[in-house]
Amino acid sequence: MTRPVKLTIRNLCKIFGPDPQKALTAVREGVGKAELLEQHNHVLGLQDINVDMREGEITVIMGLSGSGKSTLIRHLNRLIEPTAGEIELDGENVLAYGEAALRTLRRERMSMVFQKFALLPHRTVLENAGMALAVRGYSVREFEAEANKWLNRVGLEGNAQQYPHQLSGGMQQRVGIARALASNSPIMLMDEAFSALDPLIRSDMQDLLLELQDELQKTIVFITHDLDEALKLADHLVILKDGHIVQQGEPQKILLEPNDPYIIDFISDINRARVLRVRSIMTRTTDVPADCAGDIADTDNLESVIARSGGDTDHVYRVLRKGKIVGVLDMKDLVRALVPTEAATSRNGSVDAA
Repeated sequence: MTRPVKLTIRNLCKIFGPDPQKALTAVREGVGKAELLEQHNHVLGLQDINVDMREGEITVIMGLSGSGKSTLIRHLNRLIEPTAGEIELDGENVLAYGEAALRTLRRERMSMVFQKFALLPHRTVLENAGMALAVRGYSVREFEAEANKWLNRVGLEGNAQQYPHQLSGGMQQRVGIARALASNSPIMLMDEAFSALDPLIRSDMQDLLLELQDELQKTIVFITHDLDEALKLADHLVILKDGHIVQQGEPQKILLEPNDPYIIDFISDINRARVLRVRSIMTRTTDVPADCAGDIADTDNLESVIARSGGDTDHVYRVLRKGKIVGVLDMKDLVRALVPTEAATSRNGSVDAA
């Protein structure tokens, strides 16, 4: 069942410079980002962004440095004001909010997790975790239980009275997540939240986020420049380039059906067996052959199925979701799914399975 839309962005544009409205007219007449900077001395941050972010899902916005992803997320809580466009939250026009409504939005409806942790060095871990509640006027005694609950939930039990400098980078980021969760806001904005972490710690944090999301069903907007991270976390993936959307949709579909040379180049070196899921390539049916080689889950990645099959392409598996048959997977279809797109292989000069 399709989830309801929580956040809507329509025709959003952002131009940085002394006369953005005049520059916007030039953009709408076809002036590109480089030409706008060279001839008009304005920077095109975002151009005609349209995205629906659904309740209880993780929307990942990804792109290279300068693509506009951090600019976009800062429009949602109006840390940056748009040049043109619309932003709606639960059907309300966020751009029409006055000061009081905007404070409520930032304190109670949207929390934010930053790349640089943004912990207060003179406050304890407990005080940092409860910061959103402190801003609302609660004392440490009043928010202590709530802050401790989330510190424990993110694996920081026993660290409440330490200070940020006494924690590792991964532990500090856990405090940032606990702080966002303690606010009890339905929306979490995460701007390159794991980018400063070592690879193994980063993977652990991704797993923690998915575990928490399975339980809490927050609406999460996650910014990253890392495709592996995006494919692991995203329910809905939005790929930006030079301030505009190149492609968006279910990440597995983007991987299988890239619609632009930029996307093809982006995904050309990805380990397809590791990120593709059975549900994306299976044949949907409840009428399965009697001689299936066994049962697999629709969420299994193809790498695990290859290992199970021992590389035998004659196998066919039943696919289960929550104990019910939803399809079959022929190993020959799996092998075909591992072959890169034609455009990518033309660039590399050969076809190699991932």
